Amino acid sequence: MTSEVSNNVLTTYVIGLADDALILGQRLSELCSRAPYLEEDLAISNVALDYIGRASLLYQYAAKLIGGDTTEDTLAFNRNEREYTNLLIHELPNGDFAFTLAKQYLLDVFNNHYLDALKGSTDTELSAIAHKAIKESNYHLARSKPWIRQLALGTEESNERLVTALAEIMDYVNELFLMPAAEAELLGEGISIDRTALKDTVVNEINELFKSVELQPLVLERTIQGGREGIHTEHLGHMLSDMQFLQRSYPGLKW
Repeated sequence: MTSEVSNNVLTTYVIGLADDALILGQRLSELCSRAPYLEEDLAISNVALDYIGRASLLYQYAAKLIGGDTTEDTLAFNRNEREYTNLLIHELPNGDFAFTLAKQYLLDVFNNHYLDALKGSTDTELSAIAHKAIKESNYHLARSKPWIRQLALGTEESNERLVTALAEIMDYVNELFLMPAAEAELLGEGISIDRTALKDTVVNEINELFKSVELQPLVLERTIQGGREGIHTEHLGHMLSDMQFLQRSYPGLKW
């Protein structure tokens, strides 16, 4: 790989990770003031800020790789829907509280293993970001895991809502374990992480909890995909129209 090609591939990889973090952070931020009670409202808002902070670090790195006038803000706010490469699970609407927590728990387990592996990346910038983000991810999992237990073993309604949520999310989970072209290309250099190698460990950890609370195991039979290629659900465009409104209306606006 020539240095120019390598730089382009690395930029693609970094932006994908940044988009994952930004879109999930933006989605969670929609729940500010809408949680079941005050402490949980603060918790959700803090998790959203963690993801947006992670996105900021990744976009800064991507902007440095691209050079020129590119900034983290132009990457976050000046791209169209098809230019975003986040995996689809991150853009799914929040739904009810059970849906939000079910999605978050699945992502928390995955992210803990992914970030732990990314700490060993040969790319020092990515390694440093992973070292910071894993501390936050540990907290996220410590919060979401008890909620799954509480919803599963709570009332008949809470259990039913959780089961319904997991069924709706199930087909979006497997995309987390697919290797996009850029990531596959960087794997041999020790920069990216082999997502496929994480699958059994992540699924087994999830199913261990599910078994303890009498939930059906996570079985990944079908895959809805396309996020890394810019093919999204109908939900992303609506989110971006809100998120990008100020920068689109007043280009270069600063607080």
